[in-house]
Amino acid sequence: MTDGIEFWNRVAERYAARPVRDGAAYEEMLAEVAARLRPQDRVLEIGAGTGTTALRLGPQVALWLATDLSPEMHRIACAKPGSDRVQFRLASAETRHAKAPFDVICAFHILHLVPDAEAALRALFGQLTPGGLFLSKTWCLADLPWTMKAVLPLLRLRGWMPPARALKAPELRALITAAGFTIEAERTFGKGHHSRYIVARKPA
Repeated sequence: MTDGIEFWNRVAERYAARPVRDGAAYEEMLAEVAARLRPQDRVLEIGAGTGTTALRLGPQVALWLATDLSPEMHRIACAKPGSDRVQFRLASAETRHAKAPFDVICAFHILHLVPDAEAALRALFGQLTPGGLFLSKTWCLADLPWTMKAVLPLLRLRGWMPPARALKAPELRALITAAGFTIEAERTFGKGHHSRYIVARKPA
């Protein structure tokens, strides 16, 4: 876990300055998520990074608690315009929050980076209201073409990629359902065919 924090602290400034790789796909995802939110919702986001998604969606709900493990990512998020309309906290994916339960929990591009995704999902399940939504988007690195997968160890060795779990899409679905969620929808956006967006629900 410390290795991951050091990586994100080191790249935080560069990460924050880099434009979204596929802007159209990101906007499509934001619209899809926004359509599932209600004004009265209390939302927890794990792996919020520098807060871009939280700042876009947070103002339309009653509470958006955006958490991240990296102090540098947290610092940048808190310094952005509009950060007073979102609550940013330093916390791990497994942290149990005093503000629980939540109506919606978001985990965008984070589950493959969590050292113990099973434990994190169980903790998140326990913090959702009955009938609450779990919205996630996860890179399934094991489903990448072999030419791309072959490069990943080199990127990791050179410090250009954080520690990550190589999930396949069926394994990702199994992790989510094993935690108790029911999967209601699954799709991808733009050209990111290996980044799976999953809508799941805690049974009422």
